[in-house]
Amino acid sequence: MDRNRLESLKKEYAKLLVRSGINLKKGQRLAITCPVECADFARLCATEAYEAGCAEVLLRWRDDGLTRMKYLCAADEVFDRVNPWEKDFCDILSEEGAGWLSIYAEDPESLKGVDPDRIRRAQIASGRELKAFREREMKSEFPWCVCSVPTAAWAKAVFPEMDEQEAQEKLWEEILSACRVDGDDAVEAWKAHSDELQRHVEILNRYDFAKLIYKNSAGTDITVELPEGHYWAGGEEKGADGTMFSANIPTEEVFTLPKRDGINGRLVATKPLSHNGHLIEGIVFEVRDGKITEAHADKFEEVLKDAISVDEGASYFGEVALVPYDSPISRSGILFLNTLFDENASCHFAFGEAYPLIKGADNMTEEELKARGVNFSMTHVDFMIGSPDLEITGVTHDGEEVPVFRDGNFAF
Repeated sequence: MDRNRLESLKKEYAKLLVRSGINLKKGQRLAITCPVECADFARLCATEAYEAGCAEVLLRWRDDGLTRMKYLCAADEVFDRVNPWEKDFCDILSEEGAGWLSIYAEDPESLKGVDPDRIRRAQIASGRELKAFREREMKSEFPWCVCSVPTAAWAKAVFPEMDEQEAQEKLWEEILSACRVDGDDAVEAWKAHSDELQRHVEILNRYDFAKLIYKNSAGTDITVELPEGHYWAGGEEKGADGTMFSANIPTEEVFTLPKRDGINGRLVATKPLSHNGHLIEGIVFEVRDGKITEAHADKFEEVLKDAISVDEGASYFGEVALVPYDSPISRSGILFLNTLFDENASCHFAFGEAYPLIKGADNMTEEELKARGVNFSMTHVDFMIGSPDLEITGVTHDGEEVPVFRDGNFAF
């Protein structure tokens, strides 16, 4: 792609993230989390935010090298605590309803060789101290958006045959295409895409399935009960104040929550999972009454087992998501080694925390939600199970069986 054209599209992408991802309002503050390597793109987002009337842009920088150094060299006790200023940053901004833009890009194996127990303990500490922030996020009490831009290490992992610059330019092209930033008006293109996702949401909500049955040749064979009063979501989300925002850019999914103790069977991942700086391959879960009773992986099985044991809820499930095998990201044929993209090329599940997609959830206590089958955890990890032959059958409360997916795509 021509360099001038690429720079123009980057600005359009920043506009999409601020105007549609966050839907920033005049006078609102914006927190941006970003790799230091991508500071130039963070500046584009900040420029767009101030043009939209942002009161203040606050930056939190991340660096793979320093993160790895910390896990390898820091004093052991630091992994059991969270610095108070980090907690204050998250709590103060989320309480006031500030926007939160997370630019997520990391080397998929940046923590390879690190003691997995340190990672697990750090996650437990973060989950404990940032619990209120995560609850506000799950309830959409503030607008938030996760996106990605290329880093050198990530681009080389995706395109190892290319030199560094070529790999980054290629990954930029693929990201912009996946986010529909390749025409004249990315905001309008994104709105049309969100409206299409809403059409699938409306169909699924009309059926109000009691359960879903998944089967494919990869080995997935599982029955998933859905809680009473559940509903599906996808595309734009409505915040607590009524503001519409897009939590993930890109997104191709419609999703809901399973009943906590209502999943039985086997789940076989069809793509690697990039998690905590490790690329976990060959995941297989055996599930009984909602709980993962066996977890296996061909690579980094110990990291996977640590991930599902950070708390009790981590070994149960919080999300089922439907993504056509013929989605644009899947058709690209690229394994992005980044869950934000790979989950939008494939149907997926998430173990851990559930989004409370239950009618009337805003007026329910945590105990009432648990009684309805909502899972609670300090973690939420998506993994991909889609395939070109995936079949999903919905079963209504009257026992009628309805084809939902056939040959990896919606059967509607």
